[in-house]
Amino acid sequence: MATVTIPRPVAADYPPYFAQYIEQVPDGDVIDLLKSQVEDTMKTLSAVKEAEAGFRYAPGKWSIREVVGHVVDTERIFVYRAVCFARGETNPLPGFDENVYAANSGADGKSLVAHLDEFRTQRAATVSFLSGLSAEALLRRGTANSREYVMRAIPFIIAGHERHHLGVIKERYLAKLTT
Repeated sequence: MATVTIPRPVAADYPPYFAQYIEQVPDGDVIDLLKSQVEDTMKTLSAVKEAEAGFRYAPGKWSIREVVGHVVDTERIFVYRAVCFARGETNPLPGFDENVYAANSGADGKSLVAHLDEFRTQRAATVSFLSGLSAEALLRRGTANSREYVMRAIPFIIAGHERHHLGVIKERYLAKLTT
């Protein structure tokens, strides 16, 4: 299947909040990055023992399992938004409260291995969907959480969001587990 290169979004393509994620995405093909992130994440998190996966670096913070579950849930939601925008949906989409989702996810009742399998599966579906989009679909606009997006920003948000949370896991979780 011939794929279209997804152009890097400009600031007008997404709500300002998401700049923090998009700025973490290096120049280059975002689809290639989405693919390579799977192995980076698997390598980093497969070293975490199951007994450590419930670790929270501070009271009230999510466990490692909950962080991975959050990354998967967020990717799912953003891919849903991408489908809607790419297909020309004109109805506004709702937002979501990540803390409510995490509290109701049951993430700590599931093994880290199961979370990582889910991440791998979700990412494969994400890459498959995004790889088949046309140049026209990438420029379609949509509204979610009362904010407008251009479809091409979503893959960069997904990639940057994952990079952000893997960095948090390395800095705030794994660093404390190894000291």
